[in-house]
Amino acid sequence: MAEIQFKEITKRYPDGFEAVKAIDLDIRDGEFMILVGPSGCGKSTALRMIAGLEDITEGDLIIGGERVNDLAPRDRDIAMVFQNYALYPHMTVRENMGFALKLGKVDKTEIDRQVTEAARILDLEQHLERKPANLSGGQRQRVAMGRAIVRDPKAFLMDEPLSNLDAKLRVQMRTEVARIQKRLGTTMVYVTHDQTEAMTLGDRVAVMRAGIIQQVDTPANLYDHPANLFVAGFIGSPSMNFLPGRLEGDMVRMPIGDAQLPDHVRSNLQREGGQGARDVIVGVRPEHFEDASIAPEGPDQLRFRTKVDVVESMGSELYVYFDIAAPEVELDQLSDLAKDAGMEDLPTHGEGQQVVARLSAESKAAPGEEIELTLELTNMKLFATDSGKSMTEKA
Repeated sequence: MAEIQFKEITKRYPDGFEAVKAIDLDIRDGEFMILVGPSGCGKSTALRMIAGLEDITEGDLIIGGERVNDLAPRDRDIAMVFQNYALYPHMTVRENMGFALKLGKVDKTEIDRQVTEAARILDLEQHLERKPANLSGGQRQRVAMGRAIVRDPKAFLMDEPLSNLDAKLRVQMRTEVARIQKRLGTTMVYVTHDQTEAMTLGDRVAVMRAGIIQQVDTPANLYDHPANLFVAGFIGSPSMNFLPGRLEGDMVRMPIGDAQLPDHVRSNLQREGGQGARDVIVGVRPEHFEDASIAPEGPDQLRFRTKVDVVESMGSELYVYFDIAAPEVELDQLSDLAKDAGMEDLPTHGEGQQVVARLSAESKAAPGEEIELTLELTNMKLFATDSGKSMTEKA
């Protein structure tokens, strides 16, 4: 096992493009670290620099206390699992898993012992004599992981290893990967585009955008205390709603109504430099809405009426979409989120903006009908209109 440290690391290509920009990141010994972000954010490049598959332009990469910038991949004691399984089709599972040890001229008895142990961990014992073509996608991915495990490396690197699996199998394999990492206790760096994988797997998550780490924290803290608009919008499904707002004293004026600022929001604003009148971006998550006929009245609550546009029943809950009379909030960070979600070319709602609420299944919300909703204000976030930085979280 080993600690991995990025110290002001930059990756610059010959054409001048910087895929990774002066990132600092300490990955603890035995930690499960997730690198997550939209396509092209630099997460895979960062992983490949750890493996030695990409040269480092500037900065230092430290693995287990040793600077490894100039070490060849084979000398770094790192095992990598790729998106495609890269198994040898003519070899059995046993031969695939033990191939690296065979190349290293390890004794056959020791190879068999390590392969058998890895197969036991991965529940592959009954498949050791089968060929990859006779395995399911999940089994093949476990074989690829087994090939890494038998090497007993300092760290495992995983580059979107579940992206080729169907949705149901991905959920199952997420559980498997988490279980295996906890059992082995080896440092693991896992790259994914899927924020659900990031939130369910990692001890900590590093959210990246345009080659820069936006925030590193536990999944819960990223969700509850995002540092900026990008993190707030990227983490969570359905994603956070962003509404135009205006701060005036102890009030925030929004298209859905005027609300008294909760005490903790007001104190955070005072610490940030006062509460003078100014435009802000208000962030509210879908689950902080509720049908007013179900939700009990509370002090930090805004009630308003709206016309329902679309209702999606998820069985245990409803996703209710409605429009507000306000222009879309525009900022580079939100444009990046829309582009990543493939929504940048969708038709707009005229002068309005679509909002999604996650309501209890007991709600009687129906398309085309009016409904009274409540918004829980205690979890409301405020962001600066210029930088997108959170105004309600401690720096």
